[in-house]
Amino acid sequence: MKKKSYVYGILCAFLIASCAMYSSKAPQSTPVYQVAQEVVPGAEQPPFNTEAYDRIYENPFLAVADNPLSTFSIDVDTASYSNMRRFLNMDQRPPKDAVRIEELVNYFSYDYPEPEGEAPFSVATEVSSCPWNQKNRLVHIGLKGRSIKKKAMPPRNLVFLLDVSGSMGCANKLPLLKSAMHLLVEQLGEQDHVAMVVYAGSSGLVLPPTSGDRKNQILEALDRLESGGSTNGGAGIQLAYNVARKHFRQDGINRVILATDGDFNVGTTNQGDLIRLIEKERESGVFLTVLGFGMGNYKDSTMEKLADKGNGNYAYIDTINEARKVLVTEGGSTLVTIAKDVKIQIEFNPTYVKAYRLIGYENRMLKAEDFNDDKKDAGEIGAGHTVTALYEIVPAGSQKELPRVDKLRYQRTRETTAEANSNELLTIKLRYKRPDGDKSRLISGTVLDRSEDIRRSSDNHRHAAAVAAFGMLLRDSEHKGKASFELVRSLAESARGKDPNGYRAEFLELVEKAEKLQ
Repeated sequence: MKKKSYVYGILCAFLIASCAMYSSKAPQSTPVYQVAQEVVPGAEQPPFNTEAYDRIYENPFLAVADNPLSTFSIDVDTASYSNMRRFLNMDQRPPKDAVRIEELVNYFSYDYPEPEGEAPFSVATEVSSCPWNQKNRLVHIGLKGRSIKKKAMPPRNLVFLLDVSGSMGCANKLPLLKSAMHLLVEQLGEQDHVAMVVYAGSSGLVLPPTSGDRKNQILEALDRLESGGSTNGGAGIQLAYNVARKHFRQDGINRVILATDGDFNVGTTNQGDLIRLIEKERESGVFLTVLGFGMGNYKDSTMEKLADKGNGNYAYIDTINEARKVLVTEGGSTLVTIAKDVKIQIEFNPTYVKAYRLIGYENRMLKAEDFNDDKKDAGEIGAGHTVTALYEIVPAGSQKELPRVDKLRYQRTRETTAEANSNELLTIKLRYKRPDGDKSRLISGTVLDRSEDIRRSSDNHRHAAAVAAFGMLLRDSEHKGKASFELVRSLAESARGKDPNGYRAEFLELVEKAEKLQ
């Protein structure tokens, strides 16, 4: 086993070195987070590693008396999970800031009911004991987007925006990117159209909008691509959106698919300017999918923000199997948006809840007043997508000490209402817009004060709890309580269910690898 890990480490080091050989990029400024690539014990460290991750400040416990409302934007990105897997498969612990717990949890599909009526998604809830702190409880909120059968798929107006700069030359970048796009092209039909824009030092249209039944022509254009030059991503983004707008399908899917390592270093390079560019372009009604590739100079921070601000989703492609999952198996949820600007607001009943903590979603938090503001951007749900959020709550009467603010001089403390004496644990409200709409719609409901032992909860609940606990262990969270790899494994093994694609079985393998690294 040690020999196998050693050989794999040498291979990983070779891939990283290959990227440097192909790269002609200018030196970068200090990144948000630099990742150590200690793949072979005692080996010299590659000096060119500039992977960048935003600092994550974990959500704290908040007292309901001072903060009765919790508001956030939903998130369907999954990049953090597959990127985390890449590190563990290289026998490395992922950087703490590469672990976004909500993306780990939402990597998996859950067995939530299909929506009924006009609402584009259903809402499911569950409450149990908290497995890593038996004094607390765990609240589970799940959304399920309406599924679309393959025959009912709307016509697709897709623009592939592909990074062919010098650093994309190694095997896990442009060659893997081409293989991934092959899989997507094979799913297209005559009602679909694909254009292809590439960018390096400059950008260009290498394939005008072409019918999906002309697969040979599309694949030939794809196969001719070679890497070289610096990265003018801003110019490529503008051209791709221009092409998508020119051939906009009112009755169909209009989407730019950006595939890159995220290392923009020519033209518009400032992250803030790139985000403003994307925010302006999203007004056209064209949605965005961001696919990340490679390692060594990977800019997770930039790509996560572009997808967030571009009414889009973000996935990291580390293997051809992941490409198949994102673009084929879950192609509907990746490409077909059924609701946009989806926000959740929870009001906790102080009769039953002393404090709460939202697990993950740190960069999706909203102010309470943002919930009713239709100008405030939020997340999107794709066809068949499931979205899961978890709260750890401290019951009323708990002796847990919490940070408090002083009493106000000019206002009275909030008074409880008659509803506070009911058996309602919390009220959940959701706002969403239709994909082509500007005015939000409201869904609301209550969750009763009922709780059961985590061991008797649903497979959905136990698996989500296992993944959340795993994320807290990887992050060495101050809130991990009595979480352990043994606890994660026990919960996950009991919740495997049918697992037709083997994703939950693979998760157990990653738990074992992480435990050995620990």
